[in-house]
Amino acid sequence: MNRASPRMELNMDELETLLERAKASPLSEPDYHKLKAALETLGYLTQLLEDRKTTIDRLRQILFGASTEKTRKVLKPDQTPQTKTAPSLAEPDSEESSKKNKGHGRNRAEAYRGATRIEVRHNSLKSGDRCPECKKGKVYDSTKPGLLVRIVGQAPLAATVYELEKLRCNLCGEVFTADAPQGVGQQKYDASSGSMIAILKYGSGFPFYRLEGLEGSLGIPLPASTQWEIVREMAAGIEPAYKELIRQAAEGEVLHNDDTTMKILALMRESPYNEEPAQDFEDSQQASQRTGVFTSGIVSTREGRKIALFFTGHKHAGENLADVLSKRAAKLGPPIQMCDALARNLPKDLEVIVANCLAHGRRKFIDQVHNFPEPCRYVLETLRDVYQNDALAKQRGMSPAQRLAFHQAQSAPLMEQLKKWLKEQIAERKVEPNSALGRAISYMTNHFNKLTLFLRVPGAPLDNNICERALKKAILHRKNALFYKSENGAHVGDLFMSLIHTCQLSSVTPFDYLNELQTHAAKLSRNPQEWMPWNYRDTLQRQNSAPLPG
Repeated sequence: MNRASPRMELNMDELETLLERAKASPLSEPDYHKLKAALETLGYLTQLLEDRKTTIDRLRQILFGASTEKTRKVLKPDQTPQTKTAPSLAEPDSEESSKKNKGHGRNRAEAYRGATRIEVRHNSLKSGDRCPECKKGKVYDSTKPGLLVRIVGQAPLAATVYELEKLRCNLCGEVFTADAPQGVGQQKYDASSGSMIAILKYGSGFPFYRLEGLEGSLGIPLPASTQWEIVREMAAGIEPAYKELIRQAAEGEVLHNDDTTMKILALMRESPYNEEPAQDFEDSQQASQRTGVFTSGIVSTREGRKIALFFTGHKHAGENLADVLSKRAAKLGPPIQMCDALARNLPKDLEVIVANCLAHGRRKFIDQVHNFPEPCRYVLETLRDVYQNDALAKQRGMSPAQRLAFHQAQSAPLMEQLKKWLKEQIAERKVEPNSALGRAISYMTNHFNKLTLFLRVPGAPLDNNICERALKKAILHRKNALFYKSENGAHVGDLFMSLIHTCQLSSVTPFDYLNELQTHAAKLSRNPQEWMPWNYRDTLQRQNSAPLPG
């Protein structure tokens, strides 16, 4: 079972249908790959179960992945070296720094940024009054008020029914209705309701039908179809913000990209097989015949600012990245692209400086720790020191040029020694090339230059972890909602996921941001660059302080 092969999800109904088709006619190419994957998985699991050394924990780790990949957790205690590294290199990953402070899950009052704050005056004293205790001194304002946090439960969407009094003339029959309170509009659903639905659905993976059940149990009916109508209409109004994110992402210094499988029912009806084809497509005509559906994640960084984008459809990550980079100004030059070594992640006909994910190469050795403990320990400990160097550079606030010089001095000798060791394992026949460890070594040696771009180019990252974390948004949606119904539904999901995750990367509250985008939709349409998550508050402040016309 090759970890590099794409993950394929099958159930018994699909396999039984496949076998029935095989009776009537020869297997098609997609059916062949499905059956081949099922047999390879069965054979692999059989081998693992026959091996007495395979524990339940090991089997679970192989099938579902390890809960952590830290070197000190992956290696057994007797595999951990007794010698300690230099304090300056071990500092970011030391045992002391990894221990969590005791807090028992409690948060300080300052952590509640979205809470309503109410100033409470003393009921009998004010500043300047005589002290009631000593009768001599005077009380004064303390610089730090006492803080009391009160948390109450409430429905995600609350409803208020305004009973407007109606008076009718007994002679003419005219009816006089009370005016609605100030600030209450004619629309049934407030802008904040759309923001909350979007955050629950596309930010937290809360399906429409589940929210319908929750709200119904709280006495506030909210049909799933109504929720979709709300977010669809909302998405149309804030579309300029999404397009502006794409434009600014194209100007990034480093662009991370990857993809994961997804389901769109409308596309699945057109294409009965929903998996990645065996061959790569070379042109758009072939791409239009592709049966797989994917969500691509792209994270662009520029001067410390991060933008997350999501695209769902037939296109692979490289094709979506090419669409984004087509909006890039030529004067900026080629950006750094961080991805794994799959060819489908590379944009065609566009110049980029490619860096490959070191964590992918490292993970191949983590998978073989139980079978080849000593060789894997050497690789993992070497890469651990490299990652500690990178953490130390970040901790010290080094510029890209300073970080490059630091890595060249501290990490380059480690990686050069590792490269030499990797080649010796194959050249001196210490490792069988076709073994799992041999394949892990071949992956590292074949892509070594791209895996070590951080030793030659300022600002080049070590891995693609930031993009993989972003894709968890799409994976969470797939896990809970299972699919999108249509391509338009997928586009709405991509829009909200992009805006919500970019807010989170910018330490901005998505709920407030989405509310302001709806409130100022007309201004957003005219100047979308002024309504990005990192500058919309400045725009609001400028507008509020501007003098009124006339």
